[in-house]
Formats: sequence, structure tokens, C-alpha cells
Amino acid sequence: MNRLLPQESTAALLRTIQNFAFRTEYEPEKHRLILYDEAGNEQLYFRLPITFTYPANCSAIDQENINYVILLIQSGNCAIGYFENGVNLDHKVFRSYMVRKKQGKSQIKYLKTKGKSRAGSRVRLGETVEFFENINERLQSYFGEHKINRIAISCSKTLIPYLYNSKVATPFTKNDPRLFKIPKHIHTPIYEVLLDANRFLLRGELIYDEKQQELAESLLAVAEITASEIDNQEDLTDEGYDSWE
Repeated sequence: MNRLLPQESTAALLRTIQNFAFRTEYEPEKHRLILYDEAGNEQLYFRLPITFTYPANCSAIDQENINYVILLIQSGNCAIGYFENGVNLDHKVFRSYMVRKKQGKSQIKYLKTKGKSRAGSRVRLGETVEFFENINERLQSYFGEHKINRIAISCSKTLIPYLYNSKVATPFTKNDPRLFKIPKHIHTPIYEVLLDANRFLLRGELIYDEKQQELAESLLAVAEITASEIDNQEDLTDEGYDSWE
């Protein structure tokens, strides 16, 4: 089960968790807390908004300015944007002829199963190379002009090598600690989808199974978070976490 919370409610719940002195562990790559019971079993997950930092002692929530990039990549489609404290200041959408129309399969996946490349395939591969060069050029401009605190990304395993092996270098490594995998299904990347991903990342998310519903509800009650502040989200997946490792 998932409960999405606005930032003020997220801060209240974070203080409540700290006041209860739960045993917790912070996962930077998922920007979330794991709450354990006394036996060391995982009970709840609490993802923080992308604009939140997680200091060791967070009795008061004083957030610093956070600059970040959201990068959404699918075969032939990319939406990328630069944000400051949740506000989109620049964006770009890229499209490329990477998909075989009859089969509906990307050229990259097709070559893995069929092997030889014909004229149309070579065109699509050329478009693929240019596609990732354009993405990295835009990333380079953002990183050159701004201090980037976080990088939120949604990209499949198939496409990740093309991002990092482009002739135009990616301004971060695959293991960069600023990387944050978006834990949400992303539709075809366009500007509106980019903004939707940002709205999702700006909210906190309490994740638990049905067995822990009583604990979750008690924490929300102690934090004085009302039902009207909670958004029940049913279409979340771990695709953003597991699509590339």
C-alpha cells in the first residue's frame, strides 16, 4: 500500500518517526527510510521528497536549496528538465526514429535477437547514437551552469549502456551518489509526463503491506495527518528502482 503526502505532512511524519525512536536505515539510492521492528524485520518504507535532505539529527526540518535534474528515457523518447526547489526552469523533449514500426520493437532489441543490420536498421542505429548524444549535451549544459544536488532517472537496462557509452560523455557516472531511481511507472516521456514525475517526487511516500496498516495509521494519527492530506496511489511500481542496476 502507498500513501503520498505533501511536504509539510512528510516533515511531521519524519519528526514522529524520530520521536518514537524506531530503528531506521536510510537508503540514499532510493532516498527513503526503512523502519525495523525490534527483531530487525522491515516494517515500513518512507520515501522523502526529492527536495528534502536527511541529516543525522532532524528534530527540526530546515531544508536547503536543492537543484536537480529529472531524466526520463524510453526507446525514441526522452524528456529532461532542470529544477530548483521543485520549480522547472528549463526542459527539453527529444524524439528519435528508433522503433521498427511493423514489430513495434526498438532497433536495439531487434539486433539482439536477429543480428544483421539492413539499411533501415543502420538509419535507426544512427538516430539512436544521435539521440543519446543530444541527451548528454543537454545534461552537460545543466551540469556546467548549475550545481546539481540530485539526478532523478527512469531508464531501462537496455538503454543504459547507450547513455553512458555515448561519444558525448554523461556528466555523472553510473554509481554517482546523487542518482535517484524514480519508483513509478513512467508513460511516454513528454513535458506533461516530466511535470507529473516532478509532482510525484515532491511528495513523501509511506509504503507498507496490509499487515502493517495499523502501525502506519497510528503513525499518521500521532503526526496529526488527516485523510484529506493523504493521496492513495495504486499504480506505483518498483520499475524505476529495478529497471537498471
